[in-house]
Amino acid sequence: MSIIYEKLTAERLDTFIALRIRQLREEGATDDIDLRPALYDYYTRHMADGTFVSWLALDEGRVVGTSGMSIVEKPPYFGCPTGRIGLLSSMFTDPAYRRQGIARTLLSRVVEEARAKGCGTVQITASDMGVLLYTSFGFVKNGNFMQYRL
Repeated sequence: MSIIYEKLTAERLDTFIALRIRQLREEGATDDIDLRPALYDYYTRHMADGTFVSWLALDEGRVVGTSGMSIVEKPPYFGCPTGRIGLLSSMFTDPAYRRQGIARTLLSRVVEEARAKGCGTVQITASDMGVLLYTSFGFVKNGNFMQYRL
């Protein structure tokens, strides 16, 4: 096994979206809508303007791991004086490839992207599976996140 890493491009977007949907299902999502058109629209627009970046892990050309980060901007605050935040998503590794350092390498690459784009912080709503990775990387749990669904 020889894993190589590359940035997501339009040529691999369909595969990326299929893995994103697989990840959401694995995490317990049950909505029965076709999310592909909305995901395709989102990723296409935000890859074009530089506010979404993803690194992929490939084994012999097959995507076995994904990462994703949206760059959002809020009013600056003490914890993030630039106001730019990297929001992680799409952190997924094929079960057969887990516990081999792939997710950590993908995470390192998107965190470096956040740093290069001037983000003051990187955030994620972690699945139970991901908490160990993120805490070992240096993420600190913040219990203040709340959501109001519209």
